[in-house]
Parts: sequence; C-alpha cells; structure tokens
Amino acid sequence: MSQGEVSVGRQSLSRVTSGTLMIAGTAIGAGMLGIPLLTAQAGFWPSLFITALVWVFMLCTGLLFLEVSLWMPAGSNILSMAQRFLGRKGKFAAGGMFIFLYYCLMIAYFAAGAPLTADFLNATFGLHLSGVTSYALFGLVFGAIVALGAKAIDRVNMFLTIAMVVDYFVMVWMGCGDVEFSNLTFNKWSAVALSIPILFSAFGYHNMIPSLCSYLKGERKSLQWSIILGTTIPFLFYLVWQWLIIGAVPAGAIAAAREAGLPATSALQSVSGNSSIFLVGQYFAFFAIITSMLGVAFSLVDFLGDGLKVSREGSKRYFLVFLTFFPPFLCVVIDPNIFDKALGIAGGFGEAFLNGLLPVVLVWMGRYAVKLPSECRLPGGRLTLFLILIGSLFVIGLEFFSLLS
Repeated sequence: MSQGEVSVGRQSLSRVTSGTLMIAGTAIGAGMLGIPLLTAQAGFWPSLFITALVWVFMLCTGLLFLEVSLWMPAGSNILSMAQRFLGRKGKFAAGGMFIFLYYCLMIAYFAAGAPLTADFLNATFGLHLSGVTSYALFGLVFGAIVALGAKAIDRVNMFLTIAMVVDYFVMVWMGCGDVEFSNLTFNKWSAVALSIPILFSAFGYHNMIPSLCSYLKGERKSLQWSIILGTTIPFLFYLVWQWLIIGAVPAGAIAAAREAGLPATSALQSVSGNSSIFLVGQYFAFFAIITSMLGVAFSLVDFLGDGLKVSREGSKRYFLVFLTFFPPFLCVVIDPNIFDKALGIAGGFGEAFLNGLLPVVLVWMGRYAVKLPSECRLPGGRLTLFLILIGSLFVIGLEFFSLLS
C-alpha cells in the first residue's frame, strides 16, 4: 500500500470518527434519563423491541436525508431542499417547523444547561452564579464555541462525548450490582406504544446531516458510516440503560419517580442508597445537554445563513450565532421554569414532521418526479418510503393521544 493510500485511509477514518461522534452526541441528550421511566411500563423485553424498531426507523430516515443532501450544492440546508423539491409553500412549511422545533430545543437546553453549569462553577471556584448571570455566561461560552466554526465544535463535542461515555459507564458500573432478573421478566405489550414519542425524539440527529455534508465535503461513504455508527451508539446506550433501571429498580419506585418528574438516576439512588449515582447523573446530564445543544446550534446557524442568504464565515457568522442564542436566552430569562414546556412543545410533532414525513416527501420528489440519480438509496423503493410515511403519521397520532390524555 502506498503512502498516499495510507493518508487517504487515515483521512477517511478521521472523517467517520468525527461524523460518528457528532451524530451520537447530538442524539444522546438528557432525555435519556427519562426513557426507562416510560418504557418500564411495558417491561424490558418490549422496551428492547420498540427501541430497536425506532432505531431502524430513524436510521432509515437519516439515510433518506443524506440522499437529498447529496443532491444539493454545498452549504444547502432544509430551506433550499424544500424550495427545490416542494416549491415556495413547502419551503415555508419546512422552515417554519424547523425554527419551531429547534428554537424550542435551544430554549430547553438553556433552561436545563445553564443551572447545571452554574452549579459546577459555584462548587469548583466558590462563585455565586444564578439567574440571568448564569444564562448569559452559558450563552456567551457556548455561543463563542459555535462562532469559532465547525472544527471548534467538532473538538469540543469530541471531548464532551468521550466524557459522557465515561460517565455513562461509571453509572452502569455503580448500579449493575442491583439488577434483579425477576424485574426483567415483567412484560405488558399493550403499553409499549406509550414510549415511542420519547424514543423518536431520543434518536433525533437529522438536523446535523446537511451541515455534516458540508463539513465532510460530501464524501458519501464517510457520511453513510457516520450515520450508521452514530445512531448505533445511542441504540446500545439506551438498551443497557433500560436494562439497568428496569432491572435494578422496582416498578413502584420507577412509577413514583415518573409521577414526581424525577430522572431515572434518582430512582436508582433510592434503591441503591448511593448518593454518588445522582452526582454522576448530574454530570451525565450536563454532558448530554451540551453535546446535543452544540449539534442543534451548529445546524441552526447553517439554517439561518441559508435562509437569510448570509455567509457563515467571519463577522457575519457572529450575527447568525447571535440570532441562534439570544432568543432562547430571552425566553429563559422571562420564564426560568420553561424546560418541560419547551421540550414538550417540541415533542413528537416537530420530530415526526422533520425527521419522518419531510425526508420521505423530498426523496419521493427527487427520485420519481425529478428523476435524480442516487448512489445511496435505501432498498425497497416506494414500499419503504410508504412504510416510513405511515410510521411518521402513527407517531404524530400517538402524540395527539398523549396530549389529549
């Protein structure tokens, strides 16, 4: 093998590693702490089945988004895609839903991430940060990282994702001794659908794909492997995490935590008596929130630049970062307790539309109306697209049912 081939191989591996960690970091969020509280109602084996099903579904829709992204010029985003394949009305519908969903997520990340950051700084340096000061510092620090560009986001995200993975394994190690096989035998398949919306959101990473295509310079194989590996990591994390919580915590304690709005780590602490688990869980939540927020902010800057036809480089990038971070900052200053509301409003509606319905419609138009060639098609053709469409509508229906209930 020549030196040139080795160099190309290393570059490809580096691209896949960066893409994988950015997708995994975006997908794994603080919502993971609530997943087993819902899936426990159905039991471990039903939760394993539905988690695997949602993972495959979201992997497929991500690959559909990649197919569309590779049809577009570098720097394109959802607005450009919708404009090309769905016209002006489609562009406004997709753009409106994107802004609605990802600003809601940014608000939730501010509301949850700023207090965690302030607690860490206060405990470490003896500061007294709170309220507006903590939100402003949070926005300035992480806004500056996003303003520096994709490489800075990549490096910080890689460090935090590795820290999150280590923290995760520490939590599993601390709690695995309490797992009881008898807790894993319960199953109630009729309750399995209740957890689909939160799992649907837990695998959300699709907003990263257009930005990642630009960052990895449209290298198809690297992008495909990044999506496959980047979604497999959250899938494995979620499975082991559900095994731990459902196996170690009695159903009554899980239900009590769910009713009280407490994270799964609190339920685990109540059983093991180990207060360190809660502290480790706080660090995990911080890492999960920041990695998700960096991914959302990265794509939101690209989206706004695409929509406003503004360069994403130099001083104009600072303007886009300001538009990305200031409205969420303002919302949390007005209502510091907005986390649950923002996350609930984002919910299954935005995710199901943007990460389910939209990629199906865009690919259908590109393949069968415009007749564009593609090197990364999912097998199954029209049938696969139809099944994904039905699945997306089903998730939206579940979210309506949940709200009505």
